[in-house]
Amino acid sequence: MIDGVNAVNQNPAGAFQPDNVMGKDDFLKLLVTQLKYQDPLSPMDGTKFASQLAQFSSLEQLTNLNDAVQLSIDGNYYLAQSINNTLTATLIGKSVKLGGATIVKSGQSNIELGYQLPAAASSVTINIKDENGNVVRTFDSPPDEVGDNKLLWDFTDNNGNELPDGTYTFEVIAKNGSDEEMDVQLFKWGKIDGVRFSENGTTLIVNGNEYMLSDILEILDVEDNNSGRLNNG
Repeated sequence: MIDGVNAVNQNPAGAFQPDNVMGKDDFLKLLVTQLKYQDPLSPMDGTKFASQLAQFSSLEQLTNLNDAVQLSIDGNYYLAQSINNTLTATLIGKSVKLGGATIVKSGQSNIELGYQLPAAASSVTINIKDENGNVVRTFDSPPDEVGDNKLLWDFTDNNGNELPDGTYTFEVIAKNGSDEEMDVQLFKWGKIDGVRFSENGTTLIVNGNEYMLSDILEILDVEDNNSGRLNNG
């Protein structure tokens, strides 16, 4: 249901508005013109005229039916949108797991990074890079348990200096006992502070930044998030 909120700007009845299709008004004009310019010495056959009138009646009924269906779709769409928006607002205060390796610093003092190890690791290294791809912080001994792990980063570099606001990325290099690199899922933890509704869709405010609903991997109670493994490197 959540993912449906993100369709705010789509026209729910767009499929019922074809271009270059003759409507009932066009059909009626064509019929009147045909009567106006018919040959007086050879008037239109009554049976043929009755058939055309029947076609016009059918066309009008189909048009009215199409309008009714369109109104019904519009009504159901906006009702679903209203319900979805209301349900999304109930997420405020929940802990959320957000997918992706992108980190946006916009005034906050720290961020919880997360990663999932599929198996026991012989070594784990986390590199944090700036917008130019330069490594600004390295963690050589982060948590390495199988499953979800968390690491608290205080936005400082390897020299302990606070980094400026901007966009960063992180990578986790984990190797198994055979010294083979494992596939590691990356995510971020945070608390939903608010919900924003706009013409571009519904977004969640987490750690001062906006995220799409499609970025959510999991929603938890705050207590569940705090009970996880945490390491500040």
